[in-house]
Amino acid sequence: MAAANGIRLVLGDEELLAERAVADVVADARDTDPSIQTHRAEAGDLTPGELLTLISPTLFGGGSVVVVNSAQDAKKDLSAALLDYAASPDPGVRLVVVHAGGAKGKALADGLRKAGAEVVAASKIKRANERVAFVKEELRRLGARAGNPAAEAIITAVGHDLRELASACSQLVADTGGKVTVEEVNKYYRGRAEVTGFAVADAAVTGNTGEALSGLRWAMSVGMDAVPLADALATGVRNIAKVAGTRGSGYQLASSLGMAPWQVDKAQQQARGWSPDGLVTAMRATADLNAAVKGGAEDRGYALERAIMTIAAARG
Repeated sequence: MAAANGIRLVLGDEELLAERAVADVVADARDTDPSIQTHRAEAGDLTPGELLTLISPTLFGGGSVVVVNSAQDAKKDLSAALLDYAASPDPGVRLVVVHAGGAKGKALADGLRKAGAEVVAASKIKRANERVAFVKEELRRLGARAGNPAAEAIITAVGHDLRELASACSQLVADTGGKVTVEEVNKYYRGRAEVTGFAVADAAVTGNTGEALSGLRWAMSVGMDAVPLADALATGVRNIAKVAGTRGSGYQLASSLGMAPWQVDKAQQQARGWSPDGLVTAMRATADLNAAVKGGAEDRGYALERAIMTIAAARG
């Protein structure tokens, strides 16, 4: 639903959520008028005069949707023009301002908010419980319902990328008729789960070098990229470091640690056998690996193998 003044402020740097917030306005406008015009512009390249042209009524009196992307890059004169417009908007125009959030361009975002713009959050999802909530909401949006265990199973099988999670939810709902359970998720992703970075990471942090290297080689042989493998190793080590020395169940600790309850319980089990010095060594290895796979190392496979052997050996 659009704001009363026809202005929506999409605030955050998660592309999928921002794109959806824009698409909702366009779809709603076209439901009202299928011939409505849509104009898109990048704030860094847009001048006040060009903005005025975009938000002016058309020759034939039709409405329009104007989308201003990357509003944090707007120059002072454009920011002033946007705020002037927000003070007296045209009822035939729907203005969507997409802002990455943060300190840059904050005055513009604050001004639009004060002017009555509808604010839609599109921030990066970083916490485990937020990802679970996203998956559950995605399934609900598609007409299905699932509990936390099923949502967590999807995340374990697919990873953290929101686009991939959304795609997985859509496919699962279509294939299961909306009955998304842990059993259905495991059945659907059985083949893929065998080659995820999480399986490789689990073997490495528990000291099973042979299984970790075997899983790595299989994953790379079927085309899995080195970056998610490296990220999974880093997550595995980081989760163990988070729970080291903690007491309590997963449900008691999840919120304070920024992890799902099942992740806490799993990491606590994996933490046995790890010393503080070993964790330091493992974390240094994952940092070096991250630099290697994202910095254009000539042999990323070798960098992964070396990191796995270092991590497994670091476990006492």
